[in-house]
Amino acid sequence: MTPKFSKDLLYNSRIIDTYIKLLKKQHPDIDAGIALGYADMQGYEVADQSHWFTQLQINRFYEKAVEITGNVQIAREAGRYSASPEAIGAMRQYILGLVGPAHAFGLIRNASSKFTRSSLYTSHRLTDNSVEIIVTPNPGIEEQLFQCENRMGFFEAICMMFNNNMPVIEHTECLFDGGRHCRYVISWQLSAADRWGRTRDISAFALTGAYVATAFWNPLIATQTLLPASVAIFASLAYVARTKEALELRRSLDNLFDSSEKLIEQMNINYSNSLMNNEIGQAISAPTEVDEILANVLQVLENRLDCDRGMIMLTNQECDKLFYRTGFGYSSDQLQMLNSIAFDLNKPSSRGVFVVAFHDQRPFLIDDVKDLQGKLSQRSYSLIEKLGAHSFICCPIICEGKSIGLLAVDNLKSQRQLQQSDVSLLMGIAPMLGISIRNADLLNTKERQFHSTLEVLAATIDARDPLTAGHSIKVTEYAVGICEALNVSEEETERIRVAALLHDYGKIGVPDAILKKEGPLTEEEYDIVKTHTLKTQSILEGINFEGIYHNIPAIAGAHHENIDGSGYPWGLKGDDIPLGALIISVADFFEAITSKRHYREPMPTEIAYQLLRQHSGTRFDSQIVESFIRYHQKQQGPQHDNETSRPRRVACRTNVSLHSNNHATNGLSEDLSTSGMFVSVAQPVQEGTLIKLHFTLPGLDMPPIEALAKVVWTNNGCKKSKPDFPSGNGLLFTKMDKPTEETLHNFIEQVEDGLLH
Repeated sequence: MTPKFSKDLLYNSRIIDTYIKLLKKQHPDIDAGIALGYADMQGYEVADQSHWFTQLQINRFYEKAVEITGNVQIAREAGRYSASPEAIGAMRQYILGLVGPAHAFGLIRNASSKFTRSSLYTSHRLTDNSVEIIVTPNPGIEEQLFQCENRMGFFEAICMMFNNNMPVIEHTECLFDGGRHCRYVISWQLSAADRWGRTRDISAFALTGAYVATAFWNPLIATQTLLPASVAIFASLAYVARTKEALELRRSLDNLFDSSEKLIEQMNINYSNSLMNNEIGQAISAPTEVDEILANVLQVLENRLDCDRGMIMLTNQECDKLFYRTGFGYSSDQLQMLNSIAFDLNKPSSRGVFVVAFHDQRPFLIDDVKDLQGKLSQRSYSLIEKLGAHSFICCPIICEGKSIGLLAVDNLKSQRQLQQSDVSLLMGIAPMLGISIRNADLLNTKERQFHSTLEVLAATIDARDPLTAGHSIKVTEYAVGICEALNVSEEETERIRVAALLHDYGKIGVPDAILKKEGPLTEEEYDIVKTHTLKTQSILEGINFEGIYHNIPAIAGAHHENIDGSGYPWGLKGDDIPLGALIISVADFFEAITSKRHYREPMPTEIAYQLLRQHSGTRFDSQIVESFIRYHQKQQGPQHDNETSRPRRVACRTNVSLHSNNHATNGLSEDLSTSGMFVSVAQPVQEGTLIKLHFTLPGLDMPPIEALAKVVWTNNGCKKSKPDFPSGNGLLFTKMDKPTEETLHNFIEQVEDGLLH
């Protein structure tokens, strides 16, 4: 974000970051955001160590900081505070590894360029314990007096890193007294090693002189007495000086080692972030369902991101509300709360961080949520408190210039402070996520349009006769049920579903006089009816079916073929008939004979079962017939409501992921039965909807459960099938593979036996 005051960015944000940390330490009751706002600065900009501010912004920040604290010495104190461990971190370790202030000040020219672009720093070593530093502002820059104080505080801080004594700073020339630049002469006490070294050198010179003088006067005394004593004194002083030097060198090496470790740690973080970006790219490249994309991205973030919790929020279709979609690290109670709320995006009074980040399309780094008190509505602040958040980052998910959601993370258990580098990382991930979500939505929209077009085509045939209205839909339902009973793959099931919808489309070419005839057809009329299979295949071949739908015309055109070769139009036999055609054949026959026609009444279900079995092995495939009967009987439900027929139900609190063609969400279940479950969700779906379920059973080594279910009742704001239940859906399991079914039954038995709680 470019400041409004000037396009010239001169001062690194670390300067202001030091002020902010000092304010929080010395004045915890003062809101530093007041000074930031007055200077048109943002908290996340300050945390960004690569961000730069203008001279005018620095001036305004200092002016307001002095006003709200009443401390006119805050600039110098901020300079001194920059040497504290919490303020300078790894840089402190590096400076301490330089063995003395002189070496540290020798690097002042290079180091200063990382903090300011407004001035040129030069340094000259005068003695072992003094340096001269000259600061010359760049042309056109008008610095302020408080910046002199800030520099002197920083110089004092550098010296005090090595000892606790305050250095002497002579400000011999100052810009604000008419000088061409600011000149500082800094002197400090020598270290213990330097003092002992000097004592050693002076003693050596003095002892040598004494020995020479004594040797002229009395060589015997000089040799026998003074020389051994001088050697002993010099050796003792040399030993002490050497010991002090070794200690200081060891301390410097330790500090260098610590700074190297921190550098390696940062390199590892950068490497992990690179891996995370690569893994996210892979996670979102293949899936075409939004839920799958979100699940994959959340898994990578949870594994790689150094944060305790994370969530993704997306808008509804009207883009007027923001809903929690998925996340990690939250408790069951917190998930239930998140699923029950929505952020209003169009409400003028909404001023929460999430809403502002969404509308302004900019990230927020909140160091302390207490800073938001009074700036949010009571409802929003109460939500943050209930979630237990202390600091967090929220980034808008943007695609094609439009916000579609938010990505947010926070730390709850970890003490690691969130930084601007985390914001930059998430802002790099968010656009990729946005593009993938938009592509998935477009594909789903295209798929829904495709399916609705097919349903309209099927309905145009059924609508020609009120008695056959809904025939294709019912046949499709039966065909999909058979596929589920046979564990047919999802891809093959989808192909058969579409073929079933269109299996009778060729009847568009059969006259109404024949289709609606109230009585038996003549042989000639029946031959005309039989042409509908060829016409169906011919018409469908004119549609560009691609991918998994490529052989739909052949399946639909063969639905009157018999496995003994007696069918039409081709007289195909056995394995030459597509599986989908054999399934549709059974579904079509059962639906036709159990429905009213112009020439007869509907047959009872049991008679229809008998006819199916009678033609098994000749007209129909025996396995398909039995699979259909099992499926149909299951759909009819138990005939008697007694204790033996009731499903077993146990308490089971678990998070559940629900997905349908046009809806996806996370919910919470409190109990579980052998036949289904109730899941509380903020936005229930309508009855009759087929749902994909994903949930995990409590307990060690319990595999995740995946199943298909049907919504059999709904509780929402307008309709409550079960008044005693919260908002949600009652679900009936419709498809579950054998191992999963056995796992579910075993779990329920263990809970009933008291082996699991």
